[in-house]
Amino acid sequence: MSDRILGAAGLAVAIFYIWSATLIELSFISDPVGPRTFPIIIGVLLGLASIVILLRPDAEPHWPSIGRFAEIAGAVVVMVAYALLLPVAGFVIATAGASAVLTWRLGTAPLYAVIAGILTSLGIYAVFHLVLGLTLARGPLGF
Repeated sequence: MSDRILGAAGLAVAIFYIWSATLIELSFISDPVGPRTFPIIIGVLLGLASIVILLRPDAEPHWPSIGRFAEIAGAVVVMVAYALLLPVAGFVIATAGASAVLTWRLGTAPLYAVIAGILTSLGIYAVFHLVLGLTLARGPLGF
């Protein structure tokens, strides 16, 4: 029964996500694909996966323990904090912090988690900003 609830919830999220994507305003100089296409593709994939879960549930699903639920809730809190800090702290600082915390929670030693967070942030910044030329949120340090 819990898989069916998860599938129904996923399907509802997919429908809401696709509907939200259709509300994205198009610029008169947008490319042929447009900014709506990628979110709609993600929504369709989520909807298809949810339908599969809804129609073919596991007989005996194994739910994680309360400790694992707390870890998942902590990861969600980190991602919400990341979204809130991104415009204030900038991409590099916010991403380094979120990556470090998530890496630490995955079992890395704290010092290595900080190093991994910084390197992950700088690597993503180099690929998306320097190579692909995308604009990322600027922080107080100017990048």
